[in-house]
Amino acid sequence: MGISKAVVASLLVSLFLIQFAQAFHSNQLSEAKAILDKQVPTKIDCGEACVARCKLSKRPNLCHRACGTCCSRCNCVPPGTSGNYESCACYAEMTTRGNKKKCP
Repeated sequence: MGISKAVVASLLVSLFLIQFAQAFHSNQLSEAKAILDKQVPTKIDCGEACVARCKLSKRPNLCHRACGTCCSRCNCVPPGTSGNYESCACYAEMTTRGNKKKCP
């Protein structure tokens, strides 16, 4: 009789430890997913952003092409129709082969 009580007790302890390990692992996965969700920026709609950026351009096709390239590389477009480069540093730093600003 003494052996069966020890076996039952060890089984209960084992089950408790398994449940504890699963809960701990599940919690770690949830925390890791939350961290990854914060680190992966959402992709912006470059088409819509560039339409807004280029709506007053004298050369809209050229503006849309350049803006689209810059947006896809930087995942941002400054607000407004010109300037405001401080809100999107990557966009502001891109240059052409002639060392002129690439992005409108």
